[in-house]
Amino acid sequence: MNLKLIITFTKITLYMRRLLLLLLIGFAVSLTSCRNDLDFETSNGGLRFSKDTVYLDTVFTNIGSSTYTLKVYNRSDKNISIPTVRLSKGSASKYRLMVDGMAGQEFENVEMLAKDSMYIFVSVTADVAAANPTDFLYTDQILFGDGINQQKVELVTLIQDAIFLYPQKFSDGTTETLPIGDDEIYGFFLDEADPTNGNELHWTNTKPYVVYGYAAVPSTKTLVVDAGARVHFHAESGLIVANNASIHVNGTNSTTTALENEVIFEGDRLEPDFAEVPGQWGTIWLTQGSTNNQISNLTIKNATVGLLVTGNDGTSTPTLDINNTQIYNCSNVGILARTGNIEGRNMVINNCGQASFAGSFGGSYDFTHCTFANYWSSPSQTAIVLSNENLSETDETELIQANFKNCIVYTSSNLGISLQKEGATFNFNFDHCLIKFANSGNQFASNPLYDFSGSNYTNCLIATSSNVNRPYFKNPTNNELMIGEDSAARESADNTYSTFNDILNNPRIGATDIGAYNWTTFD
Repeated sequence: MNLKLIITFTKITLYMRRLLLLLLIGFAVSLTSCRNDLDFETSNGGLRFSKDTVYLDTVFTNIGSSTYTLKVYNRSDKNISIPTVRLSKGSASKYRLMVDGMAGQEFENVEMLAKDSMYIFVSVTADVAAANPTDFLYTDQILFGDGINQQKVELVTLIQDAIFLYPQKFSDGTTETLPIGDDEIYGFFLDEADPTNGNELHWTNTKPYVVYGYAAVPSTKTLVVDAGARVHFHAESGLIVANNASIHVNGTNSTTTALENEVIFEGDRLEPDFAEVPGQWGTIWLTQGSTNNQISNLTIKNATVGLLVTGNDGTSTPTLDINNTQIYNCSNVGILARTGNIEGRNMVINNCGQASFAGSFGGSYDFTHCTFANYWSSPSQTAIVLSNENLSETDETELIQANFKNCIVYTSSNLGISLQKEGATFNFNFDHCLIKFANSGNQFASNPLYDFSGSNYTNCLIATSSNVNRPYFKNPTNNELMIGEDSAARESADNTYSTFNDILNNPRIGATDIGAYNWTTFD
C-alpha cells in the first residue's frame, strides 16, 4: 500500500471517529431533553377551571342525568402530576366521573403537560332521599390534590321526586304489552288499585308523573287529571284512551308565570337544551269509540303527534271537547284527526312538522277563536289540512262539517290551508278568519275550494303576502302567539261568537279580536 493511500485512509478513519463522537453527544443531549420533557412535578394547587360549580340540571329520582363537562387547565410551563382527583363523598357519592377515558370516583397521579388542558365528564343518578330535605339539592365536590394545595369544584343537582308508571315485568323476563290490532306495543293498563301507586286513574298535582311505554285507560274508565298536574313521557311513550273510555283534563286559569293551574304534558328530559325539542315522545291517542273526552287548560309540548283522534263515538256530541289548550313543537302534526268529532275554543297550535291541525278521512269539526299557526322551519308545512280521502274504495268518509269562526290561520310558508276533496260531502266554512294564502303563480286560481269570495268564506281577511293582513304575533318562533296593536286581527272578529274570555281569561268586550288572544301592547 503506498504512502498516499495510507494517509487518505487515516484521515477518513479520524473523520468517522469524530462524526461518531458528535452523534453520541447529540444522542445524549436528546435523551436529556426528552427526559426533561417527560418530568412531572407534583401540582402545587395552581389549576384553573372552566367553572367553580357544575350545576347538573334537575333530574327525577333514580333516573340518570345527562353528562356534563368540566375543563381543567394547567397554565404553567411545567408538566404536573395531580396526586388525586376524587369525589369528596368517595364511593358513597351518587356522582360519576370520567377522567382520561376512565370511569370512577377516584383517580391517582393524573398527569397534565405544560400549557395543556383536560376534560372531566360528570353525571349523577340519585334518589330524592339522598338530597337535602329542605331544598332537595344533592351536592358533592371534586377534589384535586391533598393538603394545603387541594382545590375543589362544587357539584349541585336538584332531585325531583316523581310517580313512575311503567309496564310490569314478569317472572319469565317478559314485560307487559298492549294489543293494538294484530300487533302489541310496550305498554300497560292504568289500575285503580295499584299496589305501589294507588289509584293510577287519578293524576294529582302533588308529584310529577313519569310514563314509560304507553299508559292505557281501560274501557268504561275515566282518567282524571287535576289542575297543576305535570306529566312527563319517556321516548316512544304516550297515553291511549280505549274504546268506551274517557280522559278529563281539568286545568284552570293560572295567575302567575309558574302556570300553577295549567296541566302540562311533555318529555322527561328536564335539561334546558331539551325544552323546545320536537318529537321527544309519542302521542295522546283517543282511539275509536273513546267518548266524552274533555280537556281544559292543557299544554302539550315536544310530541310526535300532540293529539291523535281516530274515529268518534257514533253520537252527535263531540268525542273531544277541548278549550284553552296549547300544542307546540310536534315533529309531525299538532292534532291529527281521522273521522274525528271535535269542538274546540281558545286553542293555540304552532311549530309542527307537517300541519298544526289535520282533519283527515272526513269528520266533524267546530273551532272558535283559535290560533292555528305554523312557523316550522320548512317551506312546505301548513296550518290546516282538510281531507275526505277514502280509506278504501268501499269506505265513505264524509266531511260533515269543518267550521272555523274567528280563527287565525297563518304560517311562515305561503299556504295556511290545504283542502283535499275526494268525495261529494266536503262541507267547510271559514267565518271572520285571518288566513295566510299567498297564491304564488296563481296555481289555485281555478280551484273553487279557494274561492275566497264564495260561500265557504265569510268576511275573511286573506294574507296574500307576508306584508298584507299581518297578525303581528309577538314572537311566533318561540311560540308567543299574542297579537299586537297593529294586528289585522284586531277588532275584526264577529262578536256573536265572542261569548267567552280569551285564552288568558281576559274578557272579550266591545269589538273583539280574531284568534285565541286579545290584542296587547308588547314590551
